[in-house]
Amino acid sequence: MTPPRILSIAGSDPSGGAGIQADVKTITVLGGFGMTVITALTVQNTLGVQEIYELPPDFVARQFDALASDIGIDAVKTGMLPNREIVRLAARKIREQGLKKVVVDPVFAAKRGEILMNRETLPVLLEELLPLAQVVTPNVPEAELLSGTIIATLEDMKKAAVIIQRAGAAYVVIKGGHLPGMAGESLDILYDGRIFQEFRAPRLATRDTHGTGCAFASAIATLLGSGRSVTEAVRGAKDYITEAIRHSYRLGKGQGPINHLAPLTSRCSSGAGGGPLEKGD
Repeated sequence: MTPPRILSIAGSDPSGGAGIQADVKTITVLGGFGMTVITALTVQNTLGVQEIYELPPDFVARQFDALASDIGIDAVKTGMLPNREIVRLAARKIREQGLKKVVVDPVFAAKRGEILMNRETLPVLLEELLPLAQVVTPNVPEAELLSGTIIATLEDMKKAAVIIQRAGAAYVVIKGGHLPGMAGESLDILYDGRIFQEFRAPRLATRDTHGTGCAFASAIATLLGSGRSVTEAVRGAKDYITEAIRHSYRLGKGQGPINHLAPLTSRCSSGAGGGPLEKGD
């Protein structure tokens, strides 16, 4: 059986915790065939990002064309798009291929605050890429930038989701991990232009959460590519991330990575085997 073909357009993290490397791990564990278009190379580890090298747009375009013309693409996830030219390029290629299962992770900064996307890129992302997104997955700081609002409460999250959805995305997921006053609970919301859904999980006491945003968006894209509905994909991605954080690695001197293989290894140890998350997980 041919697995769903999932493309990640994002930057490289040589530490393996985030970026392209995290995306491929996530896609593979959830039963997809992971492919990559690399937009930038970084020098980073668990202590942070030290250097960024942005790849030439024409080289990024050739990576995409090589995959689309040969293997094909069932779903795509975008991550680190470091400048306006690459945002426009990603949007153009998605339009050319008529891709509908598009997950946009608007990566503006790394966990420690290092800027990964020029602020001047924001209007281009809003105008050209966001209207192509089936799902957009900002965290609270990213949602504040996209909506132009301040988010301090659940109601603020909902107001921001409405603004972002009206900008063009079909579905908006705002991840509440940065929301104050939510001790003991991790709350994400999903808005489809009509109703809100809430996805709750225990807030796990660990600093080792490097790569959560990348893996969450990649999980949604993989599950969409597998035929799940948006609600099923978001629920499955939430469960996947919770387990990956629960079994995160204490690696390096800073913020360690989540364990992308946790759902697979836990199922194997219980005799259930690996593969994609089941509906309703």
